[in-house]
Amino acid sequence: MFGDYGYAEEGKLGKPYNWRILKRLAWYALPYRKTIAAGLFLAILIALFDLTVPYLTKIVIDRYIVASWHRIDLDRTDDPVCQELKERYGRLLETNRFHTGYYISNLHVKQIDPADLHLLRSRGILSTDRFYRIGPDVETGDIPEAAHRDAIDMADGASLIPYSALKGLPEKEILKIRSGDIQGVTMIALVFFFLILLSLGAGYAEYYLLEFTGQRMMQDIRLGLFDIMQSQSVRFFDRHPAGRLVTRATNDIENLNEMFKSVFVTVFKDLFIVMGILVILVTLNWRLALICFALLPIIFCVTLLFSSMVREAFRELRTTVAKINAFLQERIRGMQVIQLFVRENVQMDAFSRINHENYLAGIKQIRVFALFMPAMELFSSIAVAFLIWHGGGKVIQDELTLGTLVAFIGYIQMFFKPIRDISEKYNIMQLAMASSERIFEFMDAREIIPAPTSPKAPLDVRGHLVFDNVSFAYDKGKPVLCNISFEVKPGETAAIVGATGSGKTTVVNLVERFYDPDEGSVILDGVDLREWSNERLRDTVSLCMQDVFIFAGRLADNIALGREGVTADAVRKAAETANARSFIERLPNGFEEELGEGGDSLSTGERQLLSFARALANDPRLLILDEATSSVDPETERLIQGAISRMAERRTTLIVAHRLSTIRNADRILVMHHGRIREQGTHEELMALGGIYFRLNRLA
Repeated sequence: MFGDYGYAEEGKLGKPYNWRILKRLAWYALPYRKTIAAGLFLAILIALFDLTVPYLTKIVIDRYIVASWHRIDLDRTDDPVCQELKERYGRLLETNRFHTGYYISNLHVKQIDPADLHLLRSRGILSTDRFYRIGPDVETGDIPEAAHRDAIDMADGASLIPYSALKGLPEKEILKIRSGDIQGVTMIALVFFFLILLSLGAGYAEYYLLEFTGQRMMQDIRLGLFDIMQSQSVRFFDRHPAGRLVTRATNDIENLNEMFKSVFVTVFKDLFIVMGILVILVTLNWRLALICFALLPIIFCVTLLFSSMVREAFRELRTTVAKINAFLQERIRGMQVIQLFVRENVQMDAFSRINHENYLAGIKQIRVFALFMPAMELFSSIAVAFLIWHGGGKVIQDELTLGTLVAFIGYIQMFFKPIRDISEKYNIMQLAMASSERIFEFMDAREIIPAPTSPKAPLDVRGHLVFDNVSFAYDKGKPVLCNISFEVKPGETAAIVGATGSGKTTVVNLVERFYDPDEGSVILDGVDLREWSNERLRDTVSLCMQDVFIFAGRLADNIALGREGVTADAVRKAAETANARSFIERLPNGFEEELGEGGDSLSTGERQLLSFARALANDPRLLILDEATSSVDPETERLIQGAISRMAERRTTLIVAHRLSTIRNADRILVMHHGRIREQGTHEELMALGGIYFRLNRLA
């Protein structure tokens, strides 16, 4: 009752098949490798922009906002400890103009080993007084005299002023003193603004390239899939419903596009960001980074649990969506029957149950996300709270700069977003891999009628048809035709009759080479059909079926079907021969009339006449009518029979009929029973036999 509309269960793909799918996708991506490489480069560039922002904040805070210097008394020549520390950290020190005192910036203090730092403080070597550094580019006249009196001139021309001397100074004088810091902050702000513009441009280019490449790849895959579908034999379409095939070419390919643009490059960028954050945190302060990394095993376990739960939720949701699709397709197509028997309430109850299942599956998915997202936010908040508590203490103890703490908080908050994205993209990837499996399963299908390596064609095409000991079965062990042999001579009109299931339509399918016989040969004009080219055979043989398929579009196009050589004059002549021209010219736009899907604006008889004109348009040598007159009124049928009679002199005609009145004038009638030809002859000869044909006429 509920067909497969492309929502097969997932989680069943083995790793070897996953790799095979990825290799196939890589093959389709190969023509666009330069574009993909450009997209990856832009993704890395954007990730670098994102990683730069917290570090710029650290630079602004530590170098310009809260920058400070300390005096360090390592000039004690009689103290071996001072001499040892001087040799170890001399590269971090700066001296005054007279080289009688050493000073160290707050940034460099953080590079001293904590044990040595504790020693320096306990022995009073590192002073607690803070100094502000004025660069050598600041004019002496810009420094207030009260601050200048306490200034310490440095060897590089700069000056150190105690922070206590800055207190109480007017705002204008402080701005003059800290003009270098203001310039530095302004420069960082400009760099930040420039990076934003670059990130905006790179983001646009990345999105465009990914969408462009994804759409081109999906276009190629969809074209390849449709081309393979067209090359399959009728047996393939017997086994695969139309809804399944449509889903493969639409929903499943769109899932691939989603994986490419949302998973492939995005996950690559997220992984790059995660690795970059880990490296930067270790570089900033490896001790604090290792403490923060204690949360990683918990996050990893929670992410795995979420992936498992959400995969199950997605699977249930897609299963219920498949049921809804199947239910709606079946009921909409059968709405006339539902209304005829007043079954609306029953169908509403059935749809309500299926819809409720879909609702419950959707709620399950929502619950999983509602649990995981707050959990990630909770871990992020715990990490930030720990940093504020532990890192804040380190800042107070001058073991960590304020800028480093702020950068840590920024990076930790940034760290959780890629993890959430990767977890969500994992499920998109699973869906896309399942879709890929289904797509490539169809693309690997080779249920085709083999084409001859060296096609043969008779010099004189006359429509001479021969069945030579032909046997055939749709399913092994269930024969439909058993060693049948007959001949239809050029220009002859032959009819095939028999009870339902006797094999009449199968004969037509073999003549059209929708299938090849299991045994024996079907020969047309002295050449086995297996040696004909498909194009030449279709030009020689035309089929008019009982079930007429009308394409949406111009009426004339439905007759010509885009075939080369079928001109407008040929279309009009075919319509006239089929007695369809009279009703066509009654239409508002005649041959230019736009027909809807299935030709709903036409009557059943008109659609049948249109199909008959379609079969005649390319002037075939062998015309097959499979119950082609069963849906027209007696008057139209009489006109068609007259047309067939006129054409029979120069065209071989094979008629399959239930209504025996339509084939009384046939040159020869073949009577089939249980896959065999039991009787053959003219109408009068068969009636005289008093056999199967006689009984069929009595029942007609």
